[in-house]
Amino acid sequence: MSRAETASGTGAEASVRPRPLWTLGLVRDELRTTFRRWRTLALLGVLAAVPVLVGIAVRIETGDGSSSGGGGGGPAFVSQITNNGLFLVFAALAATLPFFLPMAVGVIAGDAVAGEAGAGTLRYLLVAPAGRTRLLLTKYAAVMVFCLAATLVVAVSALAVGALLFPLGDLTTISGTRITFAEGLLRALLIALVVAASLLGVAALGLFVSTLTNSGIAAMATTVGLLITVQILDQIPQLHALHPYLFSHYWLSFADLMREPVLWDDLTRNLGLQALYALVFGSAAWARFTGKDVTA
Repeated sequence: MSRAETASGTGAEASVRPRPLWTLGLVRDELRTTFRRWRTLALLGVLAAVPVLVGIAVRIETGDGSSSGGGGGGPAFVSQITNNGLFLVFAALAATLPFFLPMAVGVIAGDAVAGEAGAGTLRYLLVAPAGRTRLLLTKYAAVMVFCLAATLVVAVSALAVGALLFPLGDLTTISGTRITFAEGLLRALLIALVVAASLLGVAALGLFVSTLTNSGIAAMATTVGLLITVQILDQIPQLHALHPYLFSHYWLSFADLMREPVLWDDLTRNLGLQALYALVFGSAAWARFTGKDVTA
């Protein structure tokens, strides 16, 4: 075989086989597209505003020097904010996790495929050598990055507001032990990562819904509707046997990271449940998308 034939064959294989660097470029382009949308910026802006509102409300309420009582878990982190501004990070994450954070993720995930189909750009994306599986994985990777970005926006905003309005320093865990401010920051980062991981189930569910329709609005509304439905089911005592299987049931287990020693049981259940939802709905999304008739 001549060198020209060899080069021609190599070029043909290269055009069919996506290279790893090309795949990274695809992910980069998807992230750029996602985070440049006004909708994405608006969602991040709303999330950043929640800690500001919580911090100002606590500051006004305790302006006379009083402090609200309560424990230290979940939303009750609010009672500790006046003593240490770092607790605003935990309180803000507890306030946004039940609805605001998953709603934002549901909007982004629901629009991932359906939005492209509705805009007529999905067909052109599939012309590229990435293939449907690689494109779907790229979409999910972008949603996962948004999960992390949204969580960090809440945490950083809360830390900045907490530092401005309240004192910082060593803090007391839920168990009553003292830890240094540096260790508190480390736990805050770990909590933010756990919260971001807690959204992966919603992300996979939204991506699956996005493959079922060509309307981005319908996919976003359906995903948010399912989120609200699951939250309601999780509050009905008569359905207690179902609760451990709902993706939102263990969300607030991140508070156990503020115990000494850390209680890992519910944390591991939460992460395992999110992995299961990601696997099930990710597989369903792949099965649907690979067989989807894309005509627009």
